Amino acid sequence: MVPLTHRRNGYALLSGNGLEIGALNEPAEIPEGAAVQYLDAIDETQAAALYREIPGGKFAKVSFIGDLDHDGLVQFRDGAFDFVVMNHVLEHVANPVKAVREVFRICREGGIVAMAVPDKDYTFDRRRELTPWGHLWSDYMDEVKASGDDHYESFLRSAAPHVFDEPPENLKIHIQLSRTRREHAHVWNSESFEGFLRDCFLNLGIDAALRYRSVASENGIEHFSVWQKRPAPGRR
Repeated sequence: MVPLTHRRNGYALLSGNGLEIGALNEPAEIPEGAAVQYLDAIDETQAAALYREIPGGKFAKVSFIGDLDHDGLVQFRDGAFDFVVMNHVLEHVANPVKAVREVFRICREGGIVAMAVPDKDYTFDRRRELTPWGHLWSDYMDEVKASGDDHYESFLRSAAPHVFDEPPENLKIHIQLSRTRREHAHVWNSESFEGFLRDCFLNLGIDAALRYRSVASENGIEHFSVWQKRPAPGRR
């Protein structure tokens, strides 16, 4: 496992009351004095049953249940949190653009959003094609709530090619298991994720200042960035 020490300088910018989305067994190292609650699509007991490869008792205690693909953040008002953390979540959801919109909505003006995605070139996704912006924007405009089978077949071809040596009828079983475990539906490298964020900010009207960044060529695993939400025009 690659050490995540590169995140510490970014986490040092967090203060106040925050929300971490999809922490599972790797919650962020929150600075002393800050407080955080956890949201996930399933609670820690369900997660332990689904991800049996992870030792029991290692999962963050979930405070809020919410599925990002099914309006899981509508339970929070605008600007509800001083910071939001979302690491290795966007690649799992069907509608990453909507997830970005909602995360910045629930972060207060002047607050901090920290997020990371794995860089495909450093993971089991290395054989997959980058997910293009046009596909992601189309999913947003169409209000897509579930990824198609082709997303999970692509995942399996890269991460578990032995599946395709089995009888063809087994493929549907593997695809359904991949969907249940919410495996990677979308893939980026560090460069394409920066482009994805720029396009999200432009098209969603999000004004955010980059406060910290670490890319996979430096840390060996991911694109990690920390953003400060700027006040709306007229309130600066």
